Amino acid sequence: MKIIVCIKQVPGTTQVDIDAETGVLKRDGVEAKINPYDLYALETALRLKADYPGASVTAITMGPPQAMQSLREALMMGVDDVVLVSDRRFAGADVLATAHTLSQAMMLMDDWGTGLIVCGQQTTDGDTAQVGPEIAEFLGIPHAANVTAIQEFSAEALVAKVDLPTTEEIIRIPLPCLVCVNKDIYTPRLPSYTLKKASRDRKIRTVTLDDLPDSDPAHYGLNGSPTQVVWVFPPEHHVEHERWKGSTEELAAQLYDYLRSEKFLA
Repeated sequence: MKIIVCIKQVPGTTQVDIDAETGVLKRDGVEAKINPYDLYALETALRLKADYPGASVTAITMGPPQAMQSLREALMMGVDDVVLVSDRRFAGADVLATAHTLSQAMMLMDDWGTGLIVCGQQTTDGDTAQVGPEIAEFLGIPHAANVTAIQEFSAEALVAKVDLPTTEEIIRIPLPCLVCVNKDIYTPRLPSYTLKKASRDRKIRTVTLDDLPDSDPAHYGLNGSPTQVVWVFPPEHHVEHERWKGSTEELAAQLYDYLRSEKFLA
C-alpha cells in the first residue's frame, strides 16, 4: 500500500519580498517551515500506515532546493521516503501548473496508483485549497476535501467524514483516491531526535522537468499557468502610537473622547 503525502514549504515570516515583474513571492533565503495544514496530512498518513501492515509513506514537495529542509523534517516525523520536485522552470507556477507538476512526479513512483494521496486543506501562503483536488483530476482518481475523520481504511476503499457548509456526510471512496484533511482530524506529532540522527545523511531524490513523462516546458511554471498575478503589494504597517498618563477616571474620559472623535461611538 502506497500512501503519498503532499507537503509544501511556506514562509515562516510575514516579511517576504515580492518580485515586481512576476508578482510571485521571493522564497530564496527566506525563513521557512512546513505548511501547518500539511502537518495534519502527515499525521493522518502515519496513523493510517500504523493501522495497515505493509503500508509505506512517501512525502513529496515542489520547491527550490531549500525545500529539502521540510522533507528532512518529514523524515524525522516517520515517513519512509521523500521526493523533491525542483527545477527553475517550475518557478512561478499557479495552482493548475503546480498540480500538473506534482501529478506528473507521482506517476514516477512505484505503485502510486494502488493507494492513497493525502493533502492538507490549503496552504498559508496561497489559501486557494485547489491543488489537492486538481492533482486528483490530473490523475483521474476520486477525491474528497475538508475531511475531518477517516473511519475505515482498507485496500479497497476509504470511509471518511466530510465537513460541508451546512452538514456533515459520511462517504466511501474507492482506492486509489485523494483526500484533503483539515486541522480537526488529528494532533500532529513532534519530530523525533532518534529519527533525525538516523536520517541525517539520507540522500533525497530530486525530480526535474526532464524526468517527467510530460517534459514540455510550456506546461510548467509561469508558461503553464493560465492565471497571472496582476498586482501584489505588502500590507502597510502602522507603528505610530501615543501614550496617555493620568488617573483611572482621566484615562477613561480621554479614551471615551477619542472613540467619539474617531466615530467608533455615536
